[in-house]
Amino acid sequence: MPMNSATDLPFLPFARPDIGPAEIDAVSAAMRSGWVTTGPKTKEFEQAFTAFLGGGGLQSIAVNSATAGLHLALEALGIGPGDEVIAPTLTFTATVEVVRYLGADPVLVDVDPVTLNIDPAKVRAAITPRTKAIMPVHYGGLACDMDAILAIAKEHHLKVVEDAAHALPTTWRGTLVGQLQSDVTVFSFYANKTITTGEGGMAVAHDPALAQRMRTMRLHGMSRDAFDRFTSKTPAWYYEVVAPGFKYNMTDVAAAMGVEQLARLPQFVQRRQDLATRYHDQLAPLPLTLPADAPHSDTHAWHLYVIRLRADAPLGRDEVIQALSDRGIGTSVHYVPLHRHPYWRDRYQLTPEMFPQADAAYQAMISIPLFTAMGDSDQDRVIAALHEVLG
Repeated sequence: MPMNSATDLPFLPFARPDIGPAEIDAVSAAMRSGWVTTGPKTKEFEQAFTAFLGGGGLQSIAVNSATAGLHLALEALGIGPGDEVIAPTLTFTATVEVVRYLGADPVLVDVDPVTLNIDPAKVRAAITPRTKAIMPVHYGGLACDMDAILAIAKEHHLKVVEDAAHALPTTWRGTLVGQLQSDVTVFSFYANKTITTGEGGMAVAHDPALAQRMRTMRLHGMSRDAFDRFTSKTPAWYYEVVAPGFKYNMTDVAAAMGVEQLARLPQFVQRRQDLATRYHDQLAPLPLTLPADAPHSDTHAWHLYVIRLRADAPLGRDEVIQALSDRGIGTSVHYVPLHRHPYWRDRYQLTPEMFPQADAAYQAMISIPLFTAMGDSDQDRVIAALHEVLG
């Protein structure tokens, strides 16, 4: 582990996966089984994920990334050239790059200044005759105002695909994200998420036909997957390609890790909540805007803990990041808004003035370390450093 010369303490990263003996043993067993691509462990993971979300006809489709899941969702919903999909500017580019994969156009809108989630009023104002879908992003693990978004979608006959990369297990008014009345919800299992498979994701849907289309398209558009063909007791080599699909399937090696991580999710969430609560208490005296907690006694997944410097802070955002780095503490920024990236900016003639809330948040925000393997002494370092720098 790298040491920080200024403190003689190990460098504290912004995030680190929490992988234990159970995950390592499960991955080893998957490799010894001979099934290293999509097979029985992937099916087990899908079934366990559906059960975790409460079942009720929900179907889970394991994929090799949340980006793949979002692409499959929009494709299955028939999004194509000439269509528009509304999404927030304060997100990772994956949310909207999948819109361009299909020849459609993302329409970026501003966020709520408190939650940093997509602003329903801005969604409503952005609807045109070309609008076909809304893609809310549950920023940092806090649910969007899904009542408002689903009402707008129903009124205008729009599809809803939730980017829930941050939102396992987030709730909205007591219902888990994934069980709301959107068309598809997509979760991420990237290395820094609440559970990880290294790379991977899960798309969930209530409509069996929609789920089946995503299953077919995740593996080359074939009518039968490899697991069905290669485990058949009778010759079953024949399949048909019914569409020009993709290569988006999850491997059993990844799924084996996912099964064990999912079993640990309740303790992961509790630890993240404890860390967030301690940050709330200890950072309150500083010139910071702290992240909003979940209303209505709901669950915040606390994938991120994003602080924002107030106008009376003695240092700017970049100076604080450098000061923390000098003290051996890693940070990040979530996100450079899409309207500031050259591709999106230039293609759609976007300016910061069009997104005042997201742009102001970006210039003040820092994501500080929060991960389940983080000890109390690690968090003490972060808190002490912020008091030293900003106090």
